[in-house]
Amino acid sequence: MTREKLDDAAIAEALAGLDGWEHEDGREAITKTFTFRNFSEAFGFMARCALAAEKLDHHPEWLNVYRTVEVTLSSHDAGGLTELDFELARRMDKIAG
Repeated sequence: MTREKLDDAAIAEALAGLDGWEHEDGREAITKTFTFRNFSEAFGFMARCALAAEKLDHHPEWLNVYRTVEVTLSSHDAGGLTELDFELARRMDKIAG
């Protein structure tokens, strides 16, 4: 998977294939808020996502408050969005069910 910054057309195409992810205004990033039944489910989601992120060597920005997890993905070393961001987003969606 490449760490090359995607152009606007590639970002739009990749984003169209994801459910609930949005391009963050004023920033080269995508975001999504996941909501679970309780803190334990939210924390379990984060633990499983951490393993996926380690395998990709690509780590999210996230915030957990009780049963919600807010995720922001961007490739800082590339200065924008790369294929890695969209791959991690797909894996997070799969983990969330």
